Amino acid sequence: MFWLNWIDRLERKYSRLAVKNLTRYLVIGTAFVFVLSLFGDFRYIASWLTLEPSLVMKGQIWRLVTFVFVPFVGSFWVIFALYIFYTFGMALERYWGSFKFNLYYFIGVLAAIAAAFLGEFWGGRVTSEFLYMSVFLAFAYLNPNYELLLFFIIPVKIKYLAWFDIIFTVLSIIFRPETRIVALLSFTSFIVFFGKEVFDVYLSPRVRKLDRQLRRRKFKVIASSVKTPEIIYTCCICGRTSKEYPELKFAYCFKCGSDYEYCQEHLKNHEHIIRH
Repeated sequence: MFWLNWIDRLERKYSRLAVKNLTRYLVIGTAFVFVLSLFGDFRYIASWLTLEPSLVMKGQIWRLVTFVFVPFVGSFWVIFALYIFYTFGMALERYWGSFKFNLYYFIGVLAAIAAAFLGEFWGGRVTSEFLYMSVFLAFAYLNPNYELLLFFIIPVKIKYLAWFDIIFTVLSIIFRPETRIVALLSFTSFIVFFGKEVFDVYLSPRVRKLDRQLRRRKFKVIASSVKTPEIIYTCCICGRTSKEYPELKFAYCFKCGSDYEYCQEHLKNHEHIIRH
C-alpha cells in the first residue's frame, strides 16, 4: 500500500527524531498549566499559550506549540480527559512505536494550525479538544471491543463511544461555527492512517452493491421500454391467423418445410408441396 510504504520510509529515515513517551509529556504539560491557572497570579496563563494567528504573525511563535498544553475543559473534567488521553495515547505508542504515534499526533497538530489560520478570516479558536478525540478514534478503530469504565463506573465498549465522538464532531461542524474548521480537519490524521482501509473494507463493497442495484434498475427500465414484436402465424390453406384465432394451434409441415404454415385442422390434411 502506497501510504503504508510512505510512512515506513519516513520511519526508517527519521525514527531517531521521534519523541519517546510523547503522551506522558503532553499530559504532564497540560496538568502543569491547569494547576498554575488555579493560582491568582497565573489565572490568565492560557491567554499566553492559546493559538492566535494574529499574535503569531506579530512574533509570538511559541503559540504554535503551547496551545496543545492548554486544557479545553475545567475542574474535575481535566482529570478525566487527561486519564483517557494518557491511556489511549500510551497504548497507541506501544502498538505503533514512537515514530508513528508522533506522526499521527503531529499531523493533527498541523491540521489544527491550518484550521486556526483558515478560521482567522471569520473568527473561531483552536484547542487541543479535537486532538484528543483523534487519538481516541484511532484507538477505538484498532480495539473496537475494548471496554472502558465510563466515569470510572459504567463499562462501555469503546466502539460505541467512538460513534458518539464522530457524531459530536459532525454536530460541531454543523452547529459550532467557532470550531467548524478545526473539527472538519480533525479527521486528517485518521484519514491518512486508516482512510484507504476504511474505504476498502466498509465503503467500497457498499458502493459496488449500490452500483449493481442501479445498473439492474436501469436494465429493467430499458428492458421494459423495449416491446417484443408480435409473431403472427397464417395458415396457407384457410388463411386464418393466430391473432384472429388465438385458440388454434399453428405449426410447420416437416415435408413442406418452414416456408408454409398450417393451422391444426390443415396440418395433416393438405396436399404436400414438393420442393425442388
